[in-house]
Amino acid sequence: MIYIGYLVQALAGLLDMALTLVMFVVIARAVLSWVSPDPHNPIVHIINQISEPILFPIRQRVPYMGGMDLSPIIALMIIFFLQTFLVQSLQHWAAKLIY
Repeated sequence: MIYIGYLVQALAGLLDMALTLVMFVVIARAVLSWVSPDPHNPIVHIINQISEPILFPIRQRVPYMGGMDLSPIIALMIIFFLQTFLVQSLQHWAAKLIY
């Protein structure tokens, strides 16, 4: 059982890093929306490709409020919830399996 605990602990760490990376991409996308970057810039293109599958389903369900796109804020709240609840639950479960 100890090896399963270490596996779950490693998966929790990977999930935490992935969610942190996605959080930074969503923040970068929000900052880029304030300026008009060159759409042909490869970094802007990559940020858009990574963040669009996350933000598009939220945009479909949440209307613009006063001309403001609230989807990045909602996405960040969901990511924060997943980091707080899911990752910590996996880490707690792994600790029970290890000890």
